[in-house]
Amino acid sequence: MTSSWIATNLIAALLLPPLNGLLLIGTGAWLWHRRPRLGKILVGTGFLLLWLLALPVVGKAMLRSLEDEPLARADALGAQAIVVLGGGRYRDAPEYGNDTVGEYTLVRLRYAAKLHRETGLPLLVTGGAPDGGDLSEGVTMSRVLTQEFMVPVRWTESASINTSENAKFSAALLKAAGIKKVLLVTHAWHMPRASKSFTDAGLIVLPAATSFHRDSLSLFDFIPQSHKESRNAMHEWIGLLWYRLKT
Repeated sequence: MTSSWIATNLIAALLLPPLNGLLLIGTGAWLWHRRPRLGKILVGTGFLLLWLLALPVVGKAMLRSLEDEPLARADALGAQAIVVLGGGRYRDAPEYGNDTVGEYTLVRLRYAAKLHRETGLPLLVTGGAPDGGDLSEGVTMSRVLTQEFMVPVRWTESASINTSENAKFSAALLKAAGIKKVLLVTHAWHMPRASKSFTDAGLIVLPAATSFHRDSLSLFDFIPQSHKESRNAMHEWIGLLWYRLKT
């Protein structure tokens, strides 16, 4: 594991649910007898934060704030390649006998395969192995596309450890091949940060987002379940803020 990847993910864990709420509760409990009023406020705020961020209705609304519109056929005109961002691996998968793609990555690969069949554009997959493992994310993506979707992959980028490096290293490969305009495939909520990274790397980006949160609400969206949606949204907001502070 790389030290920068570990540090980034430790900081993210502190800022994202559920640890952010648990830290407030823990701090409030520690202050309960020393400063009762502040301690009670922190404990109450922590519990409220954990409850709100566990509601699917809240998490989905947060994700929708990051999402734009799906790719229209006319928007794809002029693209020279399709770039697919990794979204995590399934490490040491016993049923596959090695590392393979995670669920987020598989969703992105499915849409990329559809776009390739519609446009005939060459594919680039990008993702390293910052947390170790036998196979990089890029390699697992390439294998799934070629062996399961029967779609060829022209470029495999396997050294990056985050979205910024995805963009930097992919852009170098593409520019060497004379390619500047790409369809960028990732989750809709990840697209703002990904698009900015690839634009900053000198590419013309046509967002080709997948996995939108447009479904109608149900009773279960108002029952606390998990922090997945709110966690993803907060991760992107923090990432966008960090990119702005760096530039």
